[in-house]
Amino acid sequence: MAQTLLQLSGANLTPTPLSKGVLVLIDIQNEYFDGPLRLDNVEEAAKVAADLLARARQNGTPVIHIRHKGKPGGAFDPTAPRGAIHDSVAPIEGEAIIDKGLPNSYAGTTLAQALAAYPDRQPILAGFQTHMCLSATARSALDHGAMPTVVMDAAATRALPDPVTGGEVPAADLHRMSLAALADRFAVIARAADIPD
Repeated sequence: MAQTLLQLSGANLTPTPLSKGVLVLIDIQNEYFDGPLRLDNVEEAAKVAADLLARARQNGTPVIHIRHKGKPGGAFDPTAPRGAIHDSVAPIEGEAIIDKGLPNSYAGTTLAQALAAYPDRQPILAGFQTHMCLSATARSALDHGAMPTVVMDAAATRALPDPVTGGEVPAADLHRMSLAALADRFAVIARAADIPD
């Protein structure tokens, strides 16, 4: 049976509890619910993220919303509804909102400083897309000395062209493989229901 590098090293693969985490919601924006960037299972993933957010708020867990900022007139237009954070996870007073322009939520942003305000807590990551911004952020978290928990059922992606076969990589396969790659070295992968309060 195959094992990850984390398993081989004897790493603790227990998901970070909400009481010891910072919930980071990545790019849960309207852009992914309609139009050419619509994600497979986006409503289901957003519902899981919303429920996790509600639990975090009940537990006093710090929450950070990451918002991808595109160009006016294009994808993630910050001046249009398509660029807004989805109503299901709308920020409330006291929750940080950090804008980014690259897939990695740490790149050119204040995320590292925001997380440093909670030195005894680990990031709990959820959002979109699994293969892109969620993955890039989880990988960068390791570079910043963290071991993130990635919430698999509060994430989603879309089908992509397959450069090997010329066909298509289904969204479900891409989602699963992206999580498998992260689980090898970069993150603890867990369902929302398995994250303790």
